[in-house]
Amino acid sequence: MTAIAFYAPMKSPNHPVPSGDRTLARSLMSAFQSAGHDVFLASELRIRDKVGDAAVQADQIQAAAQEIARLTASAEMAEVEAWVTYHSYYKSPDLIGPAVCRALGLPYLMIEATRASKRLTGPWATFAQAAEAACDMADAIFYLTQHDAEALLAQRKVGQVLVHLRPFLCRSDLPDASSRKGPMLSVGMMRQRDKLASYRLIAETLKHLAAPEWRLNIAGDGPARAEVEALMAPFGRRVRFLGALDADALADCYGEAAMMLWPGVNEAFGMVYLEAQAAGVPVAAQDRPGVRDVLAPGPHPSVDAGAAALAERTDSLLLFPELAAKEADAARAYVRDHHLITQASSTLNRTLDKVLR
Repeated sequence: MTAIAFYAPMKSPNHPVPSGDRTLARSLMSAFQSAGHDVFLASELRIRDKVGDAAVQADQIQAAAQEIARLTASAEMAEVEAWVTYHSYYKSPDLIGPAVCRALGLPYLMIEATRASKRLTGPWATFAQAAEAACDMADAIFYLTQHDAEALLAQRKVGQVLVHLRPFLCRSDLPDASSRKGPMLSVGMMRQRDKLASYRLIAETLKHLAAPEWRLNIAGDGPARAEVEALMAPFGRRVRFLGALDADALADCYGEAAMMLWPGVNEAFGMVYLEAQAAGVPVAAQDRPGVRDVLAPGPHPSVDAGAAALAERTDSLLLFPELAAKEADAARAYVRDHHLITQASSTLNRTLDKVLR
């Protein structure tokens, strides 16, 4: 058993607002625990500058310095054998882990750390430089998608271990298979920019559908709900808004969904794809970086092909039940073989053993 200090600068696992980031942070801690390690949350200090404000960055650097002093003097850290940081990047760099590891002589591991050399100048320069320095110092970096791997591989330091950790569900088995007798399902927060762009693309896709009497449930809420409702207004009662759902209620939706429709505009990867596929819900999504790392192999339309191609893909799943059933079974097998906590724990454990030798 190894004692591990865990830190998530962007969003603590204990943060009150649900998100994919919080979910994965919690899942990572569980994966280390499942592998037999003792994990504790080293700090809940949130480091984030959304707009590129030098004053915000200076204040957070000062707060981080206080955390560094506290941790290097703490009795709890005296028992720690490795430090793991999840999700460090130019807007939310790890300002604590590298300094603590240098002071205490600890191995430093990162999960989903990204490099952005174009941010080394400009309003995020200070934070971007800290994010790059953390990547440079890491003994091992786990990347979740091939897109993230490109920059990490190009700038890898001598001796640094890079490991593909597939995004995973925090469970060792699959849920019951969906009956697929209910409406289509879309799942996504309702906010500006990328999420709203996905909803716009869904609305365009619905206009092209040939399948008769389709229905769509939408799970999600947020500040852009009015815009989403306006986009879906032309379809009347065919589209139903379920609001924000907890995990159990969302699982019930997967348990009846005929298919999942979510384009995935600029998704890092999308945990909802894994949740849907685990339940045997076939997916209509675009072939995008990140998204393709969690989708079972299939005829996913290109971004350039637009809404018409996404509609064709959707129609194929609605109009041909045998194809939908075949894809549902393949999706469940894909998640079972690659994206459960069992595989994640094994990957984390092998790398941790290598670093601690």
